[in-house]
Amino acid sequence: MEKLNLGPEELMKENPKLVYCRLSGYGQKGPYKSRAGHDINYIATSGVLEMLQFGGDKPTPPINVLADFAGGGLMAAFGVVSALFERTNSGKGQVIDANMVQGSAYVSSFLFLYRSLFPNLPGHSVLDGGAPFYDTYQTKDGKYVAVGAIEPQFYDQLIKGLKLNPDEIPAAFDMKSWPELREIIKSAISHHTQDELSVIFAGDNTCVSPILDRNEAAELEHNKVSNTFFRDDVDGKVVPNPAPLLTRTPAHAAGRPQPQVGGHSIEVLQEHGYTKNEIKDFISNGVVYSCNTSKL
Repeated sequence: MEKLNLGPEELMKENPKLVYCRLSGYGQKGPYKSRAGHDINYIATSGVLEMLQFGGDKPTPPINVLADFAGGGLMAAFGVVSALFERTNSGKGQVIDANMVQGSAYVSSFLFLYRSLFPNLPGHSVLDGGAPFYDTYQTKDGKYVAVGAIEPQFYDQLIKGLKLNPDEIPAAFDMKSWPELREIIKSAISHHTQDELSVIFAGDNTCVSPILDRNEAAELEHNKVSNTFFRDDVDGKVVPNPAPLLTRTPAHAAGRPQPQVGGHSIEVLQEHGYTKNEIKDFISNGVVYSCNTSKL
């Protein structure tokens, strides 16, 4: 932006109340500030990816959700809201350095602060796939269920529902026996379909859930009542509704195609008083990108 004389120093001279957000991979300082990267690179640099070795397997990123969206977009939006709120007191704007390395580390603070919950090598503690009572299992019909029976009362319901004798299996927190206990639970679950297990563990205190695909999730009665999803009017895709829910000013999702990069460049410039010829010059000189020049 500085190349266009649109950096924060220039713009904030004109408007000291301006909130200027920079969103980048590695931030504005340090030897990596100009380095290219993707979500997987940012969470590798932040130290988070090394901790995501579920069940002791190789480090596996949660697609590109953690850095791009949680540590990047969400933290940038939160920074803008924070700066706007602060401006109501100071009357001044400020620059936000939202970068995906720092952001992904911050949204993963739990993993850094509570290392006592992860005493073993990555993938061998309770919450990262080491414990057999906190894992996913394949069912008789080739589907999956999620088991999160950590607390004693939930674990008891798991053992009871699978008709296992607690006196004949290893204790839940005998870590040395976790491989044996995992095979016992795996075998017991494999004798039931996902629907059968949904019936067995239909109570409120079981912590066993069927793993649903996006269409099944949209049709689940609980999600219907909660209005968690809607179907896009354009192509019928299942789309999450905005969250969190606000009682007085709730947000509403719009069933229309997702915007394209440069899809509204012309309209924005016209709203600010630029003529068609000026906009054509911007586009032809590469100052502005538009994916729809037919509007001129």
